[in-house]
Amino acid sequence: MSALLGIVRFAVVTGLAAEAKLIEKAHARAGRSTPPLACAGASAERAQTHATRLIAQGAEVVLSFGLCGGLDPDLRPGDLLLADIIVSGTGQPIPVSAPLRAHLDARLREAGLIVAGGNLLGSDTPVATVDEKHSLFSQTGARAVDMESHGVAAAAQAAGAQVLIVRAVADPAERNLPKAALNAVGPDGRLRLVRSLATMYMRPWEGPALIRLAYEARLGFDTLERVAADPNLLFGGG
Repeated sequence: MSALLGIVRFAVVTGLAAEAKLIEKAHARAGRSTPPLACAGASAERAQTHATRLIAQGAEVVLSFGLCGGLDPDLRPGDLLLADIIVSGTGQPIPVSAPLRAHLDARLREAGLIVAGGNLLGSDTPVATVDEKHSLFSQTGARAVDMESHGVAAAAQAAGAQVLIVRAVADPAERNLPKAALNAVGPDGRLRLVRSLATMYMRPWEGPALIRLAYEARLGFDTLERVAADPNLLFGGG
């Protein structure tokens, strides 16, 4: 099969419903069944629960797929990170599947994508300020952060399965996240628009920052969509 993950039984965990939709659309266009898929809604605990269930159902590899926040100032919105190691505040660092990562890295580069390597930090809370990002980058050396991958990695490690991390940068290291963007994701991975709009109403000066965040997140989604849809990359969904 042309898709990288066609050689193993795999499943996918995302943080956002929109990220899962990219995968579903890619498979629909290709006339193929969507792989086992779960959305964790920005929660490592839910991500671990979903990944544990998917592995019990037969997944040999669990893929954490979605957006991340930049910690390394060199990473820009839309940049693609294939993590080598997942680190968190608790537990030992967990490496990804090196053979699968190397294979995918080569495929992505052949497709014209620029690929970044390095460590990914898992956080149980949003990393919202420039100062926090700078501090975490200095302390951990992790190049980016998300709120699901460490849960996925912990489940894979506990079950003896493999993990692969594919993340695209949304907010860069020099950007504070506006208050209206914090806690805006529900348990189902959908945006809680009423809550966000209420916060924005109370903090109208954050409007430009929200617009900028939406634009930068769109750059990340564009990268993820390209990865999901290319028939020679992950899913064979082109």
